Amino acid sequence: MANGELGLQGIAKTFRVDGRLLPALDGIDLTVTPGEFITIVGASGCGKSTLLRILAGLETDHAGAAVHDGKTIRGPSLARGLVFQEPRLFPWLTVEANVALGLENAGLSRDAKRAAVSEHIALVGLTGFENAYPRQLSGGMAQRAAIARGLVNRPGVLLLDEPFGALDAFTRAHLQEELQGIVAREGITAVLVTHDVDEAVYLGDRVVVMAPRPGRITRIVAVDEPRPRSRTEAALLHKREAVLAALDSGSWGRPEPRRLDAPDEPLRQPAAAIALQGAA
Repeated sequence: MANGELGLQGIAKTFRVDGRLLPALDGIDLTVTPGEFITIVGASGCGKSTLLRILAGLETDHAGAAVHDGKTIRGPSLARGLVFQEPRLFPWLTVEANVALGLENAGLSRDAKRAAVSEHIALVGLTGFENAYPRQLSGGMAQRAAIARGLVNRPGVLLLDEPFGALDAFTRAHLQEELQGIVAREGITAVLVTHDVDEAVYLGDRVVVMAPRPGRITRIVAVDEPRPRSRTEAALLHKREAVLAALDSGSWGRPEPRRLDAPDEPLRQPAAAIALQGAA
């Protein structure tokens, strides 16, 4: 297992929209220590998911440096598991076969793969449903299977993009508790993107607050209350208010996209990014 340290230095990202350049991220600097649970919160359009895709290695066309355990992230890696908002299970495969896809490129024997799949199905509480198909699962159960697939290769980092956003409140709260326990037991680093301030505060060791256009970090709120946590404890409610205040106080200006025929402006590329070597 990798150590799970992540670093973002001077990250900037621009998209082309209707023939114009639209800055999506600008000046993102963030260090995530091994075993830390980071949550990222902000309004739609602030670049949260884009930032997660950069960490996953799915988005490499950006300025600045993204590193994992000291190596530049140049593409997807088995060292980083990824869970999306939708489970994205293959409907023609069983739970067991869907989870096993996470080991497709792992250098393990057949018996070792089978043991790992069984272990992680049990870890997410789906023992007995190994031979069930996605259509036979509830939304929460399907998302558990997706989390097991993201963890089965024992990555150093688990990246989660709104994993509970489509679930009902009761199921969401239950899976939040389970995820918190799984991350703690596995000792991995987790980065979760969410619109839900309560979820961000309940799960995170630190809450990264972002503002849009262009996406940037406006504040980082430390949540150092011990676990297990109570959602109603005064300390968490105080942190929630701090996050809400940071969201309200962010600059919400909307700069016009720059035309593609306008003179090019150099993208910021810090010296630290140039000095980094290797690939994750």
